[in-house]
Amino acid sequence: MVTLLSPEQYSLVYNMFSFTIAAMLASFLFFVLSMPQVANEYRSALVMSALVVAVAGYHYLRIFESWSGAFVITDAGYEPSLTAFNDAYRYVDWLLTVPLLVAELVAVLRLEKGGGALTFRLALAAVLMIVLGYPGEISTDTGTRLLWGTLSTIPFVYIVYVLFTQLSSAIERQPGQAKVLVRNIRLLLLATWGFYPIVYLLPVFGAGMDASTIVAVQVGYCIADVAAKCGYGVIIYMIAREKTKLAQDQVAVAAAAA
Repeated sequence: MVTLLSPEQYSLVYNMFSFTIAAMLASFLFFVLSMPQVANEYRSALVMSALVVAVAGYHYLRIFESWSGAFVITDAGYEPSLTAFNDAYRYVDWLLTVPLLVAELVAVLRLEKGGGALTFRLALAAVLMIVLGYPGEISTDTGTRLLWGTLSTIPFVYIVYVLFTQLSSAIERQPGQAKVLVRNIRLLLLATWGFYPIVYLLPVFGAGMDASTIVAVQVGYCIADVAAKCGYGVIIYMIAREKTKLAQDQVAVAAAAA
């Protein structure tokens, strides 16, 4: 992996993993405890949000353990041990959580028709994006990495196309502040997902995986995952809560008028 990490570099990644695990756990509790605050039709979205952070929290725990076992402390710093750091846990995590991320967005939109079919297509595209990217991730050959990276980009482009074209009319029909929140969550998804292909292409651009790069990648993954899972789920809750309040207000107004 790397020849040597300084105590500061090792501790930074170690502490970021710890922070990410705590963020996933706190988010899980928040989503579960917040379910009574939204209408029944939006609770499935919060269930998926809770599942996302639960799965991610588990895998970050495994990543944390792998990082702890991958180095031994010496007088010179933290040197690699005989146990290699296993970063493949991330792909297993993404395989489970990325389809749920797109599914919970469709769920909270409450499309009038075609919601189930759209969820299936987006989830399938998400699975293909992860599965097609993995052979390139583990390859040391630039051509192989570019081939599988290109194939993985096709379903990613499809997901972006659906989010910014086919869902536009549904977003415009969202009531009140929910419309703004849904627009923002699309941008959050695009911004956080954009970090992963940058890391994927680092070897193609000749970036050596030295100590500084390894630390930057792991810290970046933590920040992106907290934003893409915890932050994303909070916005899903805010959309569901806003739509619930508007529906309750309409019922109250109708009752008062009667």
